[in-house]
Amino acid sequence: MTKQQIEELRQQYIKNPPDGMSKKDILNMSDDDLLDMDYFLHEDEDDIFDEGGFFFF
Repeated sequence: MTKQQIEELRQQYIKNPPDGMSKKDILNMSDDDLLDMDYFLHEDEDDIFDEGGFFFF
């Protein structure tokens, strides 16, 4: 991910911080921490199983 993409992601989270975080928290995060947070917040979106354990296509 480029530096510009990371800053766009940071701005996205500054506008709408995750629960329990403030805009200041996002501003003070390192690029790596920001990317890790984004990964874990969206980790389940790539799951191919629905809630019942069946494939979801």
